[in-house]
Amino acid sequence: MSTQRTNAIRESSKRKTRSFVEQIRRSELFGSHVFNEDKMVQYLTRDAYESVKNAIFTGSKIDRKMADQIAESMKAWALSMGATHYTHWFQPLTGATAEKHDAFFDLMPNGRALEKFGGGQLVQQEPDASSFPSGGIRNTFEARGYTAWDPSSPAFIYGATLCIPTIFVSYTGEALDNKAPLLRALHAVDQAATGVARYFDKSVNKVMATLGWEQEYFLIDKALASSRPDLVLTGRTLVGQAAAKGQQLDDHYFGVIPRRALNFMKDLEVECTKLGIPVKTRHNEVAPNQFELAPVFEEANLAVDHNLLLMDVMEKVADRHDLKVLFHEKPFAGINGSGKHNNWSLATDTGVNLLSPGSTPMKNLQFLTFFVNTIKAVDTYEELLRASIASATNDHRLGANEAPPAIFSIFIGEQLSAVLDELEGVSQGKLSPEEKTELKLNVVGKIPEILLDNTDRNRTSPFAFTGNKFEMRGVGAKMNCAKPMTVLNTIVARQLIEFKKEVDKLIEKKKLKKDEAIFNVLREYIKASKRIRFDGDGYSENWQKEAAKRKLSNNKTTPEALEIVVAKASVDLFRDMQVMSEVEVKARHEVDLETYILQTQIEGRVFNELVNTQIIPAAIAYQNKVISNIKGIKEIYGSGFQKHAEAQLSILEEISGHLAATRKKSEAMTEARKKANAEKDIRKKANAYCHEVRPYFEDIRYHCDKLEQLVDDQDWPLAKYRELLFIR
Repeated sequence: MSTQRTNAIRESSKRKTRSFVEQIRRSELFGSHVFNEDKMVQYLTRDAYESVKNAIFTGSKIDRKMADQIAESMKAWALSMGATHYTHWFQPLTGATAEKHDAFFDLMPNGRALEKFGGGQLVQQEPDASSFPSGGIRNTFEARGYTAWDPSSPAFIYGATLCIPTIFVSYTGEALDNKAPLLRALHAVDQAATGVARYFDKSVNKVMATLGWEQEYFLIDKALASSRPDLVLTGRTLVGQAAAKGQQLDDHYFGVIPRRALNFMKDLEVECTKLGIPVKTRHNEVAPNQFELAPVFEEANLAVDHNLLLMDVMEKVADRHDLKVLFHEKPFAGINGSGKHNNWSLATDTGVNLLSPGSTPMKNLQFLTFFVNTIKAVDTYEELLRASIASATNDHRLGANEAPPAIFSIFIGEQLSAVLDELEGVSQGKLSPEEKTELKLNVVGKIPEILLDNTDRNRTSPFAFTGNKFEMRGVGAKMNCAKPMTVLNTIVARQLIEFKKEVDKLIEKKKLKKDEAIFNVLREYIKASKRIRFDGDGYSENWQKEAAKRKLSNNKTTPEALEIVVAKASVDLFRDMQVMSEVEVKARHEVDLETYILQTQIEGRVFNELVNTQIIPAAIAYQNKVISNIKGIKEIYGSGFQKHAEAQLSILEEISGHLAATRKKSEAMTEARKKANAEKDIRKKANAYCHEVRPYFEDIRYHCDKLEQLVDDQDWPLAKYRELLFIR
């Protein structure tokens, strides 16, 4: 991009107008606020540039002298972009991002002011670690923690701040964030996949996990959202009668995007483009006011960073448009909730997608190798993958006939199932020339042709193969993708390591040819992992029974799902793969349980507030109006007034019944909360909230929603679904 055009873009940003930005191509605007490779070439010395590139590609460390040079160049670029502060941008175990801003401004001993930013500030900072969830790794009085620069994710300007993506670790070295384990998992899968990829191409030196997320979300009017305490405090509507028109006409999905939503999307895309977030697709989703955006696939670490940044940008842009973004997995009852489908694959530094078939039998054998190993990994660790998407908010969505069920299975389609069935029937040991020809040409050789027609999808499948990638569909809309991606890449890495050991053993001890050894091992994996493959309706009762016969887990609640995390096999897996220590695994288990408890506790307290200060008073006020009306009728008709006030008396009785039930259930829920809070063991406490407190929510809601149908619309204190769900 020319200097003149760059300056024009900067000036446009300062004026906060979109008129010029909308006239230029997004490809020219892309990454203008990112310290990407183009900026590094422009601002860094050759040695500094090579140092950063080596750190990204090989993981080598950047020495302090070189870090000083990089920091000075980064500062020069940031100041030229109007930045006044810098921050280490990190991902604590809260599920969101965190940042502490420091000014470039500093004072010399002689009182002279200058802009200062050195290698020390770039590489490391020290935020207070005691105020973030740590799962017992840090005591409250042990405040020291460190953020450390991640060169593989480029720095960017957000507002007037230079944001430096970092990991977050404790004083004793344990990871206190979601990024550090992800980076370790990505390194593990790189090493393991590279070793296997070299069976087919000796020139492969690196394999990257790629991720393309699909972000679903709701947009509602900001003023209406602010009027609902439940939306403000919990992210979802705890009460609310379904609107007469919801999604039953199927008229919203892929329909014309409403004007206010489209204006928001246009503004959002400009901001994303500057920040290097490659958003590409936008459309209406199934539910009213529900939308989706999706980017071009990226390396997984960068994709995770971009998704977290995107959610923050979305909230700020929505605010400018007097809208509110809802990322909660189930903000409205009776209509679809929101997910964040994680599309995952593996790509080599030679430009090959390892989950995409090629034009030759050998390339197809490479595809089958990674395809079958992924299936085997998911089969072995299906319960751990389920745990990676467990949360109080996602529990409302999973299995609700709109999202995948809690049972993990894999959909691959009829054609690929037939291919695997044929491979399963291949004889063990050495293959005759005729068998090799039959296998390579008539089975493996036809895969690209098969996949051309393999376009059907199974929306009920938690883990589906969709042509050249696997789609993990159970991830919740508000989740950090790092959690499921850490687990997926770790288990695939472990599986590929085991695969290579078995293949090498057959080559060395059985004297089999490489492709024969690969076929032999794949055959056994296909047989061993057959239970996880399912192409039918994941919502059906028959599947639940069948899954139980196959001994697949069905952990429907978060406390159930999280138990596997601290099982010996899981702890050993993460430790052996050098992704997380036992301390780090158990800490995350405790943090996740504590988060579940607190989110449920907050919902319970908000329920009490809504019931006691808004819903019951509104119902009583209307009840008094009805009583006054009945008294008036009695004055006119005397002792025979009942036949003239039949409807009013019926309404009065209904209101009284629902008022009594609402009050009674609310009080019982409060007692259940108190009892749960008395539990000292965190597992028992989480289960108490799950099984003793949460069931009251639906009971209370039922009676509140009945009252909403009875009380005068003008007297009802909360914005209704028909008002919230239809922006234009």
